[in-house]
Amino acid sequence: YTREEVGRHRSPRERVWVTHGTDVFDVTDFVELHPGGAEKLLLAAGGALEPFWALYAVHNQPHVLELLREYKIGELSPEEAPPPAPDAARDPFAGDPPRHPALRVNSRKPFNAEPPAELLAESFLTPNGLFFTRNHLPVPDVDPGSYRLRVEGPGGRELSLSLSELRSRFPKHEVTATLQCAGNRRAEMSRVRPVKGLAWDIGAISTARWGGARLRDVLLHAGFGEDERRAEWHVCFEGLDADVGGVSYGASIPYGRAVSPAADVLLAYEMNGEELPRDHGFPVRVVVPGVVGARSVKWLRRVAVSPAESPSHWQQNDYKGGCRPSVDWDTVDYSTSPAIQELPVQSAITQPRPGAAVPAGELTVKGYAWSGGGREVVRVDVSLDGGRSWRAARL
Repeated sequence: YTREEVGRHRSPRERVWVTHGTDVFDVTDFVELHPGGAEKLLLAAGGALEPFWALYAVHNQPHVLELLREYKIGELSPEEAPPPAPDAARDPFAGDPPRHPALRVNSRKPFNAEPPAELLAESFLTPNGLFFTRNHLPVPDVDPGSYRLRVEGPGGRELSLSLSELRSRFPKHEVTATLQCAGNRRAEMSRVRPVKGLAWDIGAISTARWGGARLRDVLLHAGFGEDERRAEWHVCFEGLDADVGGVSYGASIPYGRAVSPAADVLLAYEMNGEELPRDHGFPVRVVVPGVVGARSVKWLRRVAVSPAESPSHWQQNDYKGGCRPSVDWDTVDYSTSPAIQELPVQSAITQPRPGAAVPAGELTVKGYAWSGGGREVVRVDVSLDGGRSWRAARL
């Protein structure tokens, strides 16, 4: 069989085919027997099992392979080859890294994708391969050996750090933080009133254990302290990702948050105990806990202390909040609208999914609840029967 033929079989009605190595299997009759639930197995329908099995080590056992062999129907054609690589000379996205096939893609160029809701609540920390990806530009390919981070401020004050210097000069600090795109659940909003932007479902939110140097420590080392005269100042970030005209992504946060010991703002070089993946900012990114993900600039090349917000398009003309319900994309005045920093409470049910048929009796419901700005979630209300009845749970 060709991979195209396998890809035509993605549902029980069309039969569910998968591959493992060069073998092809029809697992339709096993879907409802899958210990992790039918919806988990269907994520791999029409494609390879390996990327999914890598997330769950329990599959790497002899009895699992023996069970799989019962469903073998053939092999991939010897002529089957991976798709040709795009022409890097013509396509600025040709150098983007490979991605996990379970991700639900909202746009490919630039790449923006979220984990399936069914997998989002499987563990508190989101596996790196399933962490939602929000890119605005092509992913840069950075040489860690020649990488330099510039820290600048008024009066010509400047500090340049290599990756090894960032690791060795400053104590490593770790923080578990959730990042969320400002457009999370936009698809639901559009069902009420059409809005512009990527149609994110409920998965544009993920949690990781980040490791790196505190931004506060680096700023103090560069000579920028907790000076009350800078209370209204900002710390601007600039990434190595750039468009064809050389314009880089940028954003900023208030100076007070950057130097606050309680804010835990990081110049992160680790994610869940591993070096940052390319899609998530290798070799260094900013992580601003409790703040919209747009401020956690990836592939960081420059930090600047400034009396003004970042001049970047994404700080000045995007990621801003309208003050009235009547304000929309066409009527907003970006010059007077505040830049989004902290976000309000957000919660969603990840399983069962809307419209799913569930058996009678007791039902396990999974989901997430998150509150921006470092505030704790103290209670979750779950509506039943379309909101006619409620259940409350204190955390």
